[in-house]
Amino acid sequence: MTPILLAIACLLAITLGYGGLCAASPFGDCRKCRGMGHELKTDRKGRLKRGKDCRRCHATGKRIRVGRWLYNRWARIYRAGTG
Repeated sequence: MTPILLAIACLLAITLGYGGLCAASPFGDCRKCRGMGHELKTDRKGRLKRGKDCRRCHATGKRIRVGRWLYNRWARIYRAGTG
């Protein structure tokens, strides 16, 4: 197999794998709060306590994946154009 065909096969496998991941699990953990929904702070004695709610995920700890966001946008435009 030539290197070009191998590269195309790898890119196709990665794309299909990510598409399957977005279809099976459209939400992933928030990158800012690591899925907790808030940040951790320490008090003056060094004990952990809950900080402010995460502004990126609105304290849910989840975010929509980029691939699913693109699919939702495409589907919305398609429905608006054919409806």
